[in-house]
Amino acid sequence: MAEGEQLIPINIEDEMKSAYIDYSMSVIVSRALPDARDGLKPVHRRVLFGMHELGVLSNRAHKKSARIVGEVLGKYHPHGDTSVYDTMVRMAQSWSLRYQLVDGQGNFGSVDGDSPAAMRYTEARMQKISEEMLSDIEKETVDFSLNFDDTLEEPTVLPTRVPNLLVNGASGIAVGMATNMAPHNLSEVIDGTIAYIDDREIEVEGLMQHIKAPDFPTGGVIYGYDGVREAFKTGRGRVVMRAKATFEEVKGKECIVVTEIPYQVNKADMIKKTADLVNEKKIDGISLIRDESDRHGMRVVYFLKRDAVPNVVLNTLFKHTALQSSFSVNNIALVNGKPEQLNLKDLIVHFVDHRHDVVIRRTKYLLRKAEERAHILEGLIIASDNIDEVIALIRGSKNADEARQKLIDRFELSEIQAKAIVEMRLRQLTGLEQDKLRTEYDELMETIADLKDILGSEERRMEIIKNELLEIKEKYGDERRSEINLAGGDVSIEDMIPDESVIITISHAGYIKRTPLTEYKIQNRGGVGQKASTTRDEDFLEYMFAGTNHQYMLFFTQNGKCFWMRVYEIPEGSKTSKGRAIQNLISIDPDDRINAFICVQDLTDEEYINNHFVLMATKKGQVKKTVLEQYSRPRSNGINAITIKEGDELLSATLTTGDSDVMLAVRSGKAIRFEEDKTRPMGRNASGVRGIKLANDNDEVIGMVPINDPQDETILVVSENGYGKRTFIDDEDGEAVYRITNRGGKGVKTISISEKTGDLVAIKSVKDDDDLMIIKKSGVAIRMSVSDLRVMGRAAQGVKLINLKDDDSIAAVAKIVNQDKDEDIEIDENVENQADENLNDDNVDSADKNEEN
Repeated sequence: MAEGEQLIPINIEDEMKSAYIDYSMSVIVSRALPDARDGLKPVHRRVLFGMHELGVLSNRAHKKSARIVGEVLGKYHPHGDTSVYDTMVRMAQSWSLRYQLVDGQGNFGSVDGDSPAAMRYTEARMQKISEEMLSDIEKETVDFSLNFDDTLEEPTVLPTRVPNLLVNGASGIAVGMATNMAPHNLSEVIDGTIAYIDDREIEVEGLMQHIKAPDFPTGGVIYGYDGVREAFKTGRGRVVMRAKATFEEVKGKECIVVTEIPYQVNKADMIKKTADLVNEKKIDGISLIRDESDRHGMRVVYFLKRDAVPNVVLNTLFKHTALQSSFSVNNIALVNGKPEQLNLKDLIVHFVDHRHDVVIRRTKYLLRKAEERAHILEGLIIASDNIDEVIALIRGSKNADEARQKLIDRFELSEIQAKAIVEMRLRQLTGLEQDKLRTEYDELMETIADLKDILGSEERRMEIIKNELLEIKEKYGDERRSEINLAGGDVSIEDMIPDESVIITISHAGYIKRTPLTEYKIQNRGGVGQKASTTRDEDFLEYMFAGTNHQYMLFFTQNGKCFWMRVYEIPEGSKTSKGRAIQNLISIDPDDRINAFICVQDLTDEEYINNHFVLMATKKGQVKKTVLEQYSRPRSNGINAITIKEGDELLSATLTTGDSDVMLAVRSGKAIRFEEDKTRPMGRNASGVRGIKLANDNDEVIGMVPINDPQDETILVVSENGYGKRTFIDDEDGEAVYRITNRGGKGVKTISISEKTGDLVAIKSVKDDDDLMIIKKSGVAIRMSVSDLRVMGRAAQGVKLINLKDDDSIAAVAKIVNQDKDEDIEIDENVENQADENLNDDNVDSADKNEEN
């Protein structure tokens, strides 16, 4: 150890804490966070100031980037040259900054993530808007501090006229904190700033009338407003961004064309990852992706497969790719050297306060300069008034110092005035120049009075700030690039799935599936049908329903429980597939089974659920009515729908509006018609009241039909051996064919039952434009038009609807409502065409029909 030195033991833990805190504060204050006043980090400020000092202005020639980087490195920024060049490059990229601060010439990278050329190849100069940020810096408007080696001074902040922090945003990672501030539209920000100047008490909501939302340099669509509102009010929020996409037909193929992408998304990476997802079959419907972007703008084309639905594919892309991304706003900036989280109003307040300070300092500087000049002019005017004496006095002096002293003594001048007189040029002795001196002096006195008035009036200072802001808006303001979709929000599963018509089938053993309606074809009465489903041995299709993907389904079990499901949640299967066991989808008891269901539009609409009822019927003839609202809060393990008595089971459930007629039919061929309001609404746990009296112990209810339009509807009945018919509910004269009776009676004959026809198995309310789907227990289905069936009397046995072989019988009958060309219902366009093609398809299966075509 050298002489005089000594060791001082210190605690390493304390030293580490101290050193790390020093380091972290250095990063926070001197590197990573922007100043709330000019919106710049030290490196950005140094680049702009360095270019200003170098004279690389917007109206001068470009200079080599290496020259500028060297200037900044050598004088102000003692770090790697990469940090300075990367900063300058970003300030020149149109997709990085909303308002570029550097005008670059050469390769400054691309939105695909390409690297810029080396600094020796590129050139740069300031943008015009950057000069506005440095305007008046020479007028002592901001504080300067010594550079890293104490040889030069650099500004601690720029006297910016542009609210840069809001218009260009910022991002940075410090120690223990980070900032991520979104860019905004300059015109909107200035309008908001002026609104604040006019009303200091304005709230964030008021400012949002002017500053609508962030405005990203790459455009796109801001999807949903909740995140924007949260960010403006608290300084933190999540702004969801979507690409701007349109649908086009390119060379006969349907395409999705993307012209704008979310901010900070790498286009090349996005396309590559999308292609990988397509190859992995995670995204369906895309056959080719082509990037057709050029110097005129961005254009990414997604070519769709022939059967793809453009909206569905686009929503899938939004969900799985960077076509939708989010910007997490975290407004942290330095206020008086300390990091603070700022909301929209805070950001504007700090900028206005800074501008106010700049205006005061600039005014004081101008006032001082004006007073100094006025002081000199006063001396010159005195000299011009006594010019002969002044000349004689100067000529009689041995040197300049003596001349100055004589002038001071003679005319009571200051040292500065005497010096100015001695250095006065001969041409200033002319009468014209003397007049100019007086004119200049008078103007200066007016200026001084005006400057003093500015310093004495905050109102005038604020007016100056407003006028300068309006000037900036006039020069650089532009239209929004990012659209705002107020109705947007997180992508739901419904956006992924088209709302198309489907057939839901449930087999006797409890297998369920949904199949697009277009897979079925219409055949005429008496057709053999086509294979509809493959079931297990001894299983057969028992239920068939028509619905659409987005509807809500309520499943009712024979034991009286209700389960809730969306149609699209039912697994999709082809006509010939078996489907999925319903126990795997719904938590029903092993000894229970689905016996009825209803499809409802929306369980969240208060008016809808309070004005609709669920009407239920059991096999033993009980009926019950309950308001739909009681079924709008489902549980995964189901809810009680009706209390079932021993030996009975729930048979049917239907949705009504409360003013229908109700028909119940029994196996013995009788039916009863009574008014729905004869059944009062009951709670979910009630067991109901008697609807029809059964003929004997073996008799049971086989169906329930609500009647809303008795003049237009007809009753279709089908027996188990394939016989069926239609019967008027009311005849043309309005006389009831099925007369209205009291609830609980025996009913009237609806079909003549014999050994040939078999017992009654189905009753439906149908119209001429309906279709029927009839399923045999063997799994064969036939679809036919109701209009092909003749209307007969109540007592007739009907006609043969479907040919049955061996011991086969009818398993289920479902009604399918045709999608009329005039009706505003979403359905595959091919349905009607397919129906027309197959209208005359008598006893020919689909394969034979295709061969004939």
